Amino acid sequence: MYDLIGIALFVIVVVSVVLTILALLISRISLNRHVWLARFFADVLDFFYLPIKAVFHRYADARTLDTWMVSLKNMAHRSAFAKTERRLLLAPHCMRSLDCPASSTRFGIECVSCGKCVFSRMLKDAERFGYTLHIVAGSSYIRHIVKKESADGALLLACNYELNKVMRSMKRKKIVTYGIPLLNDGCYATEIDYENLIRVMESLSGQNDQIGRK
Repeated sequence: MYDLIGIALFVIVVVSVVLTILALLISRISLNRHVWLARFFADVLDFFYLPIKAVFHRYADARTLDTWMVSLKNMAHRSAFAKTERRLLLAPHCMRSLDCPASSTRFGIECVSCGKCVFSRMLKDAERFGYTLHIVAGSSYIRHIVKKESADGALLLACNYELNKVMRSMKRKKIVTYGIPLLNDGCYATEIDYENLIRVMESLSGQNDQIGRK
């Protein structure tokens, strides 16, 4: 009996390791070209995320793992996202001007279109493509926003670590996500490739067949 249990555990460990390595390879390939079974392998990486990240912390740059996972999830989610109807555009407050006059609420920063940063333009483009823009300062804001908006899709702007974190969180809430990484990390003066943002929104709205990439 114990021999059978031992064999079963060994097989499970071997299969898990093989699937994880294969999923990592597929996620790396997804940076440059289309891959099959993207959703399945994204789920594998989500399931083993903590131990995989611990290995990356020890032997590589952990940000690389998040970059690969975001790319794979974008590929897995794209078709489903294109079918969503109630969409959020969630952007980090670190992109706003240092002397931003907007006030903060439990649903994020309320842009007043002062023209001092990119959000004045983004607010108009979000409305044009059917998104509700929220400028957030942390994950606690997102919980309030999701309860308020009843959205089925969310376009996320953030560093890859935050993108992957929010994608994993919203997966449990049945909200389809798509992430666009920022051009630079940090707590202030971060930027987005705005032309790429427009291409992605056009693509996901069916206006353009080209997939926006970072």
